[in-house]
Amino acid sequence: MLEKKFCQTEAALTAEGAVISGYASVFGQVDRGGDVVAAGAYKACLEDLQRSGRPVRMLWQHDPAQPIGVWDELREDDHGLWVKGRLLDGVEKGREAAALIEAGAIDGLSIGYRCTKAVKDQSGHRILKEVDLWEVSLVTFPMLPTATVARKGEMADPNWRHVADAFRDAAKVMHAG
Repeated sequence: MLEKKFCQTEAALTAEGAVISGYASVFGQVDRGGDVVAAGAYKACLEDLQRSGRPVRMLWQHDPAQPIGVWDELREDDHGLWVKGRLLDGVEKGREAAALIEAGAIDGLSIGYRCTKAVKDQSGHRILKEVDLWEVSLVTFPMLPTATVARKGEMADPNWRHVADAFRDAAKVMHAG
């Protein structure tokens, strides 16, 4: 079964032209589903991806019918799973995603994966020890609310900042209740 893990990352999801980067997963934090990704959970998968040449897909909102770009770099560090890729300007949804990131209206990343090894801790949280990563999506509502995302640069039109702030406020209200 393919699972999804949403993450609004502590490090910046940045967009420079059509290149985006940020953390798709952060280690050691309990998400809304009660799961915690352990450091090293991606190691075996990343090694297998390197050997096989199998790509990790960049999707829009986990929709397999909407690929929007290409992940060029994936690496695990002390903080989590860092990704860097390109939104494809030849794909309409890729152009829309770039505009939404630039406006600050969307800033979440989410992983689609299959858990291959997990344990429960004393609190009942599922600790993901090993996962098979299938895709990393750009999403509207990430599942890890304690993390924040920043973007580089200022928007050309200050009216768009107001719209982006309204979306962010709406997301906070939805997650609070």
